[in-house]
Amino acid sequence: MSTGRLLPVPNPAEHHPGFARSASRGILSVLTLVVLLSGSWQQAMADSPETRNQQPFAIDADYPGGNIILERIEDDTVYLRQDLRDTEGWWFYWNFRVRGVTGRTLRFVFTNKNPIGVRGPAVSTDAGRTWAWLGTEKVKAASFSYVFPPDIREVRFCFAIPYQQSDLQRFLARHADCTNLTVRQLCRTRHDRGVERIHVGRLDGRVRFRVLLTARHHACESIASYALEGLLDAVLAETDDGLWFRRNVEIMAVPFMDKDGVEEGDQGKNRRPHDHYCDYIEKGIYPSVTALRTFVPDWSKGKLRVALDLHCPYIKGSCIYLVGNHDERIWAEQQRFSIILEDVRTGPLPYRPDDNLPFGRAWNTHANYGSLKTCSQWASELDGIKLAATIEIPYADVRGNAVTAETARAFGADLARALRAYLQLLEPLRLEPMSGSDAPSHRRR
Repeated sequence: MSTGRLLPVPNPAEHHPGFARSASRGILSVLTLVVLLSGSWQQAMADSPETRNQQPFAIDADYPGGNIILERIEDDTVYLRQDLRDTEGWWFYWNFRVRGVTGRTLRFVFTNKNPIGVRGPAVSTDAGRTWAWLGTEKVKAASFSYVFPPDIREVRFCFAIPYQQSDLQRFLARHADCTNLTVRQLCRTRHDRGVERIHVGRLDGRVRFRVLLTARHHACESIASYALEGLLDAVLAETDDGLWFRRNVEIMAVPFMDKDGVEEGDQGKNRRPHDHYCDYIEKGIYPSVTALRTFVPDWSKGKLRVALDLHCPYIKGSCIYLVGNHDERIWAEQQRFSIILEDVRTGPLPYRPDDNLPFGRAWNTHANYGSLKTCSQWASELDGIKLAATIEIPYADVRGNAVTAETARAFGADLARALRAYLQLLEPLRLEPMSGSDAPSHRRR
C-alpha cells in the first residue's frame, strides 16, 4: 500500500464568492489529497517508467461545480464518494479533477452505491472546456479506470457533461453584438450571486406571445442548460424560424434557478427541507423562486402562452419526456405540443409522445408533491397560459443516441421549431413584412 498524507486545503471562498457554507449546515469541506510516494519529490517527478508510479498527484474539487469526498488511496486505486451535503437520501452527482498524473492508469472506486451513468464518466482534458464520454469499456460496477495521457497534467471527471456560469458567459459572448438579446438580473442569491434573466426575440414590447423558459431548479441537471442554449440560438439565428420569433415572440429564460447550487457543485435534487423545483408555494424559501413568481405576472401582461421547465431525469433515464400536468386542460395542450415536437424534430435525439409521464403514474402524483407546488404547476395557473410543462432530457443517452453538448443543443433547436408551430396554431396570422423602426434589428451596427 502506498503511503500518503493530507495537506491543508485552500479556502474555496477565496476563489468563488459564496462558496463557503456555515458549519451549522454540516457541509463537508472539499479536501485536496496529495499522495507522496516513496522517494524524493525530484525522483517522483522524473519521467521514466521506473519512477512514473511514484509521481505525486492531487485530487480535488476546488472549482465551480466541483463535488467529491476522497476517502483513501491504495496503490493505483482511489476510493471516493459523491458529496451529498444537504440532500435528503441518495443522489449521484460528482465532479473532480486529477493533477500531476501522466502515463499511468488509476482506478476510481465509488463507495456510496453506484453513481456512474450509462456511458461512463464524462472526461475533460482542457480544464472543463470540452467533454467526451469515457464509455463503458473501462467501467466495472461502481468503478472506472483511466489511462492518463503522457502530456496532460490535469484531467477532470464528472457524472455528466457540466454546464457552469463560465459556459453561459461564452454563450452570451457569442451573441454580444445582438440587439435581440438582453440580460437583466432577476435577484441575488443567498450567497450573493446574480441570477440572470435573459430576454431574447422581440424586445420592444409589441409582441404577440411571451414564453418563459427555466432550467437548473435541480443544480446537477446540466444537460438541460445545453438544450436551453440550443433553443435560444435558434431564436437568434439568421433563419426563417429565427426571424419569425424576433417578429412575434419575447422569450424570458432563467438559466440557473439554483445558481448557488450550480456553482458550488450541489446535488440540488431533494435539498432539505425542499428543493427549488417544489418551492412555488405561498411562503417560498429561495430568492430566485420568489423573484420569478413576483416578476412574471407583471412582465407577461396576459401574453404568456408557454412555460417550459427543463430538467434531467434519474441516473439512467433513456428517453425524453414531458411530465403530465394534473390539469386536464394543460395535459391536452402538452399532448398537442408533443405531437408537433415529434413531427418537426430533425436533431439526433429521438422523442416519442408515448414516453410522456401522465399525472398519476410513477412519481408524478399528488402524494409525491404533497403540499408543495412545482414550477410548471404554478405556471399552469398564470393568466393566458396554454402550455406549461416540465421536460426531462437524459444525461447521457436517448434510445441509444449519445447526449453531448452538441446533440442537446440540437434538441433545443427542435424545441424552438415546435414552439413556433404550436404558437402559430394558437393564433393563425399572415405575417406582413415589417419595415422602418418596427423591424427589430438582429445585429448591432
